[in-house]
Amino acid sequence: MSQRKKTKIVATLGPATSSKEVLKGMLDEGANVFRINFSHADYDDVSERIKMIRELNDEYGYTASILADLQGPKLRVGVMKEEVVVNPGDEIVFATGERFEGTKERVYMTYKNFPQDAKPGERILLDDGKLIFEVVSSDLKSEVTAKVIQGGPLKSKKGVNLPNTNISQPALTEKDIKDAIFAISQEVDWIALSFVRHAEDLIELQDLINKHSEHKIPIIAKIEKPEAIENIDKIVSQCDGIMVARGDLGVEIPAADVPLVQKQLVLRAKKARIPVIIATQMMETMISSLTPTRAEVNDVANSVMDGADAVMLSGETSVGKYPVQVIRQMASILTSVEDSPLIQVPQLPPHIRTNRYITKSICYHAANMANEIDAKAISTLTNSGYTAFQISAWRPSCHILVFTSNKRILTRLSLLWGVRAFYYDRFVSTDETIEDVNKMACEKGYLEEGDMLVSLAAMPIQEKGMVNTLRVTEITSCSF
Repeated sequence: MSQRKKTKIVATLGPATSSKEVLKGMLDEGANVFRINFSHADYDDVSERIKMIRELNDEYGYTASILADLQGPKLRVGVMKEEVVVNPGDEIVFATGERFEGTKERVYMTYKNFPQDAKPGERILLDDGKLIFEVVSSDLKSEVTAKVIQGGPLKSKKGVNLPNTNISQPALTEKDIKDAIFAISQEVDWIALSFVRHAEDLIELQDLINKHSEHKIPIIAKIEKPEAIENIDKIVSQCDGIMVARGDLGVEIPAADVPLVQKQLVLRAKKARIPVIIATQMMETMISSLTPTRAEVNDVANSVMDGADAVMLSGETSVGKYPVQVIRQMASILTSVEDSPLIQVPQLPPHIRTNRYITKSICYHAANMANEIDAKAISTLTNSGYTAFQISAWRPSCHILVFTSNKRILTRLSLLWGVRAFYYDRFVSTDETIEDVNKMACEKGYLEEGDMLVSLAAMPIQEKGMVNTLRVTEITSCSF
C-alpha cells in the first residue's frame, strides 16, 4: 500500500539510518527520496550510504532518489567557555576574527562580514529565536555591540538568524562549493541550495553543475529568508523545485505568518509546475516516541491538502529512535487524505506558446481526460522526464506511469507526486511499445481488465522527440 501513495516522502540520512536493513525497511514502508544533509556530512560515510541505496534499488526494484542538501551561509556563534545566561538589558559583543571561547560579555561570530553588514536597530536571533538581541553599534571592522531583548542560556555553536540584515555573504559558501562538487561526482539526483535570496544564487549553482557534470542535475531552492518570498517569481524561474524550509523560515519571519506563506509558496510552485517539498518538524515527537501528536498528523495532512509533492523528515529519520516506524505512520496519513476532493490544484491550461506548448497542452488534456473517463493510469514514455513533471503538476486522480530508457531520470522522478518510473528500452513501433507498456502496468498491478488507460507518446517513437500523441485504451485482457 505504501508504494501506491502519490505524495512522496523525503527522509534525511544520519546515524539512525546507517544500516542497509534500516534503509530497506524505510523503502518498504514508503520512503521515496533520501536527503543528505551537508551540514553534518562525512564524505566517506555519504559515499557508503549512496552505494547502499543504489544496491537496494537494483536488488529490489526500487527507484529511490538522492537529494544533496547544501548547508548555505549558516551563521553560528562559537564555543562558550562555561554556561552563560544572558538577561534582558545586558550588553554583549559579537566579535569576528580569530576564534575564542565566549563569555557573558563577548561571543565569537562565524560570519566575517557581520560588523560591515549590521546596522543599529537590527535584530539578532539565536538558537531558533530563543534569544533575541538588538544591534546597538558596530565598529565596522570586527565587533558589534548588541543589547539583550529576550534572554536565556547562550549555548555553544548555536545558529544565528539576521532577519533584517542585508547579508553580503554569497549563498554558495566555500564549503558549499566543495560539497556540491562532491555531490556532483556522486551523481546525485537533486541538489538543494539553502538560504536562497535571489535568482542569481541559483544561477551560480547551475554554472557550477554545468562545469563539473555532463548531465543536468535539477536544483531545489530552499525558501527560508524573507527576501526569497519577495523574489519568489524570479527564483521559481531559475529552479526545478522549491522546499518550504519552515525551521529557519519560522525564525526569519513571525511564526504566525508561516502557515499562509506555506500555502502561497505551494500555490506558486503548482502554477510553475515544479515540485514542492514541505519540511521541518513534521513528526518531531517521533524522534523519541512511537506515536505522533494529533497536531503533527494534522500538519502532514494539511501539507498534502495544500498540494505538496513531498513531505520531509529530518531528525525523525536521521537521529530518531524509530526511522522505519515514522515512515509507516507518515505513509498512512498520506494515503488517508491525498485522494480527497477537498484538494484543489490550479487547473489553468497552458497559454504561452513556447516550443513545448504542444507537449504541455497534451499533458494538461491527458490529466483532465483521465479524470473524466475515470482512467486508472496515464502512461508516458520520456527521455528527459519533462512530461512526468507536467502531468504530475495537474494532479490527475490516477497513477502516472513513466517509462524511460534514461537511468539517470528513473530515480529523479521519485520526488514527483503520483509518478512511478520504470526502466524500458525497447523503442519499436507505437503499437508494440504501448502493448509492452500496458503489459508492464498489468504485471505491476496498476491495471486490470476493463480499466481505461491514457497513453502519451512521441511519434515516430524511435526519434524520442516531444510528446505529440494521446491515445485512450481499454484494457481487454491482462494476460499477455
